[in-house]
Amino acid sequence: MPEPDPFAKFHEWMAAAEQSEPNDPNAMTVATATADGVPSARIVLLKGIDPAGTARRGFVFFTNRESRKGGELAANPRAALLFHWKTLGRQIRIEGAIEHASDAEADAYYATRARVSRLGAWASDQSRPLASRAELERRLAEYEARYPGEEIPRPSYWGGYRVVPAHFEFWQNMPFRLHDRTTYTRSDGGWTVGKLYP
Repeated sequence: MPEPDPFAKFHEWMAAAEQSEPNDPNAMTVATATADGVPSARIVLLKGIDPAGTARRGFVFFTNRESRKGGELAANPRAALLFHWKTLGRQIRIEGAIEHASDAEADAYYATRARVSRLGAWASDQSRPLASRAELERRLAEYEARYPGEEIPRPSYWGGYRVVPAHFEFWQNMPFRLHDRTTYTRSDGGWTVGKLYP
């Protein structure tokens, strides 16, 4: 009998990945699209999962909202996530609507980042053309001089996104490519569980 709650199943699989993956078990592909449907994808790190009992549970990541993905999420506020754990022969696909994480969430996570990473959020015009690596290093030095201590404010354009799932697919590698695929689709406040042919 499949687990009825996809979040519980996600936590189970993530715990296994944390034991087996050598690097970044929380790495996920985030796929976005422009308003007219041109797709793009990149790897980011999952930084939060809302706990059980939360009204709108989702998966949180942080980035520069003026980046390419930020612009695409503003124009088309839906995304797909993909977790792939090669050591386990598993992947999870998640599709859903996008919401902004709160400023309090962004502040709390930003404060945990290394000092250089916080300065980098100021120095990098993410996704825009860069003339040379020296230009990025010059800008980083400028912000290091501006903020010499640990008190580095979060840029207003740097924040979080929450993917609120409407659909999950849990894929388990099986012999002879007869893989196991379990789906969860949101319906009437709950989840409809199904299977797919491999």
